[in-house]
Amino acid sequence: MKIILVDDEFLALQKMERLLQSLEGVNPETMSVLAFQSPLQALDAAAETAPDLAFLDIDMPEMSGFELADHLHAMIPGLEVVFVTAYQEFAIKAFEINALDYLLKPIHPNRLAVTMERVATRSRTAVSSSDDGQPENHMMLCCLKNLHFRSADGKPQSFSWRTLKAPELFAYLIYYRNKTVSKQTLIDLLWPDFNLKRATTQLHTAIYQIRKTIKMCGIDLHIKFQDEGYRLEFGNVTLDIEEWEQCLRSAPLVAPENLSEHIVIMDKYPGDFLGEHGYGWAEPEQERTRLLWFDHAKQIAECCVRLGQHAEAIGLYQEMIRKMPYREEGYDGLMKLYAAISQLAGVRRLYEQMTSVFLEDYDMTPSKEISAWFAAWEKERLHEKQEADVQ
Repeated sequence: MKIILVDDEFLALQKMERLLQSLEGVNPETMSVLAFQSPLQALDAAAETAPDLAFLDIDMPEMSGFELADHLHAMIPGLEVVFVTAYQEFAIKAFEINALDYLLKPIHPNRLAVTMERVATRSRTAVSSSDDGQPENHMMLCCLKNLHFRSADGKPQSFSWRTLKAPELFAYLIYYRNKTVSKQTLIDLLWPDFNLKRATTQLHTAIYQIRKTIKMCGIDLHIKFQDEGYRLEFGNVTLDIEEWEQCLRSAPLVAPENLSEHIVIMDKYPGDFLGEHGYGWAEPEQERTRLLWFDHAKQIAECCVRLGQHAEAIGLYQEMIRKMPYREEGYDGLMKLYAAISQLAGVRRLYEQMTSVFLEDYDMTPSKEISAWFAAWEKERLHEKQEADVQ
């Protein structure tokens, strides 16, 4: 494995290199580690060596770790990135750009071991996927976050469309895959203001464009016309949302010993179903898959709390709040974690945020249970302050 370390502090680089080479179960002879204080030098070296894994400090004067990660991913799409920093508030940003992991300084050897196990799990998953008996031209159609596909080598590829209606029609047929959707339903959805003749012409043109596009991309999909409707049939191609749900269903309950496996499953969910396209008809499916993600994230966050991985848990709770600001579990878990690590201002700020969002956006108030917990917590803080004043 080829690894690069980038940190503007020389001592931090030395410590990380020692930690990597001394990890239990790791053979230093099978690991090449290059360390850089300059992000620009690291970019030059990465262009030549094509590393597998990068540990990047976030707060650097020459270039932030986030900027460096963007440049590295552009050069090496399959590169795994781990962010390293002394500031836990960067956690949510790290997870938003799909980092493999996030380490908080000072780094404990056991925590680094979890990261390296996650790297190994990803590697095993990739090997398993390439040896699962699928033909060499196996592709994946992707509709989580946005509509695209992955070629046989796993690289993301975008579709090229001439009109706006063709991709929406394609997405709608994907949603109702292997089911026949009537022509009238499609016309009412996409061309409601057109007369029947013009709308039918538009539908035929869009179907032709979709067929031509999937043929040019070499994707084993087929649009069939039957019973006055169209259906999209899958050949040797998988769908990312189906693969993710299958992984969720078959995975064991979240526990410390399989946490890395569950984080890999979470990485398979980059965003909501067609979330970037703004299709109104997709909202129920977005809500359904978002709920599945939310419940899974809650289990992982609770496991991270039990393991003392507070930065990871904070990042997950923050993402839960961002995705579903009307659900109490994210606020509740994060407030109690802040309370446990004595982040008093964080507890109060979060309760005020939840109260404000609930009232202004959803015309409701926090539950009696959460309000009672917060009142009891505040009462306990007041009591502690009075005792301190007396002393």
